[in-house]
Amino acid sequence: MTAHPYARVTLQVMSRLAAPVALLAAAFVMVYVGDTLAVPLARSIIYIAYAVLAVGAAVALVFRRGRALFALLILCLAGVAQQAWLQQGLVAPAARAVYFALAIFVPIDLAVLAARPERGTINRNGAVWLGVIFAQAAFVGLVAAIGGGALFDGASRKFLPFGIGALPHAGVLVIVASVIAALTAAIRSRSAVCASCAGAIVAFAVAAHVPTASYTYSMFTIAAGLMLTTAVLHDVLRVAFRDKQTGLPNRHALEERLDALPRKYSIAMIDIDRLGEFNDARGRELGDQALRMVAARIQHAVGRGNAYRYGGEEFIAVLPRSGAADALVRLEVLRENIESYLLALRAPERAKNTRRARRPGGWKGSDTVSLTVSIGVADNSDGPVGPGAVLEEAGRALQRAKEKGRNTVSQ
Repeated sequence: MTAHPYARVTLQVMSRLAAPVALLAAAFVMVYVGDTLAVPLARSIIYIAYAVLAVGAAVALVFRRGRALFALLILCLAGVAQQAWLQQGLVAPAARAVYFALAIFVPIDLAVLAARPERGTINRNGAVWLGVIFAQAAFVGLVAAIGGGALFDGASRKFLPFGIGALPHAGVLVIVASVIAALTAAIRSRSAVCASCAGAIVAFAVAAHVPTASYTYSMFTIAAGLMLTTAVLHDVLRVAFRDKQTGLPNRHALEERLDALPRKYSIAMIDIDRLGEFNDARGRELGDQALRMVAARIQHAVGRGNAYRYGGEEFIAVLPRSGAADALVRLEVLRENIESYLLALRAPERAKNTRRARRPGGWKGSDTVSLTVSIGVADNSDGPVGPGAVLEEAGRALQRAKEKGRNTVSQ
């Protein structure tokens, strides 16, 4: 049984948040035991924080992940500001100005980075972000240099029934709104980087709530840096092992799965019948829609993690702990499900807000078309054969299905 779509989205978002939550918890533990740490470690923790941010920035730069790169740069500049102005407290007007500006700029910048699509690093978008970040830094530095902190005293007044340490209440509101915005972006995009931006905002709030606590600030900066670095690696691996067009795991992921199958399994090779002719007649856009529809039906039939895009119009379904006889029943249901599903034919002038006409079985009306698939299935019941041999046999079974006239399942 497969999970409801909303349940799957919830699980995906929770999985993206697992690393940020774990790193935040680890940072709290390290701060709690900080008094027992060796003095040299406590004194060098700020340099460890800078090293973590630098490594994360290098990883983001190598993999061209601009959002993570600029988020790490923002955290680094915030750490420099904390060391330069906030360690002695907020008595000086310049310190109050810097503190207020950090409480506003850092969460807003991280939330905007989470909300925007990924656009790379060394390009016009990167230049714009660098300009924005350094313009903010220059503004804060100028205000601090002229002793203009008194200008922020009015804006720093308390008006909420609660607070977060010394953070100005306006900053608390901005932090809460920014976390909500970043989490919303994470839910919509299911991106680990977006989820880590939300975690980084929380880490910054905890780090900055006591501006003079350099050890706490550095430890939560390390947590934020690790969040963003692991998020970059997660997204890179996801892209490397997932087919962008259908969202299914790709051929590389299949090869890894074949090395870890249980003792009993079946493999099905599924081919969309005459997809090339369909594309020529109906257009590439509808052909891509057909690919996604078939991919979704296969995933629903065999469960998440068992359906793969093999290439072109071919898919692979792995049925663990299932012999060919049992697999034939499930695959026949899949074949009928795809055949009965109706794809909408959308004319160029047709409005795209016709989603309300959609039903579980597809679209209703005369302006629809259906597709069929041919399926070949094989299992490892003939002896100690490897997954590669079973996959080849499934390919031969698929060829037999096509020879029978297509739109059929063959063993």
